[in-house]
Amino acid sequence: MVKTIVDPSLQAKMHQYHIVGRAAPTQKNPVPKIYRMRLFAKNAVLAKSRFWYFMKKMNKAKKSGGELLAINELFDPKPNKVNNYGIWLRYESRTNTHNMYKEYRDVTINGAVGQMYMEMAGRHRAHPNTIQIINTAVLKDSECKRSHVQEMHGEGLKYPVIRKVPMVSKKYRTTFKATRPNTFVH
Repeated sequence: MVKTIVDPSLQAKMHQYHIVGRAAPTQKNPVPKIYRMRLFAKNAVLAKSRFWYFMKKMNKAKKSGGELLAINELFDPKPNKVNNYGIWLRYESRTNTHNMYKEYRDVTINGAVGQMYMEMAGRHRAHPNTIQIINTAVLKDSECKRSHVQEMHGEGLKYPVIRKVPMVSKKYRTTFKATRPNTFVH
């Protein structure tokens, strides 16, 4: 059996999880309210940690006094189709908390969220644990607002051929050449 080495840059960094949990039943509250969250994280352990982070903020339920009812990874139904994704988020900068809306084109929501984390780190110096994703949505072409996404829409979209190099006639072709090929054509 041959062991294949997969390039880590080709693997999805972020995964989408659907987590259901609640505070543990007590005598005061025998049937606590059940909460359900859709979270993005690198693995299931970090997703659970993120779930309890939000539960602690919302209703004072900690991991020690709570229970997880279900944790499932969500996958895109069509991972080969390019979609427009809108992401609403909140992040903490060095001075304040900011709300933001961003748009991306990708084949999966995980890829779009991965792009968002990279962009937030590069443009805004936002650390991943300070970013809270409020909502994500698949957008139609007419709903997109950002120009870098809109320029990829349209039926007659064409990409230019940058370097058109004429083929050498068959009688002058050789396997090895004494000089490097000239790829620049006027």
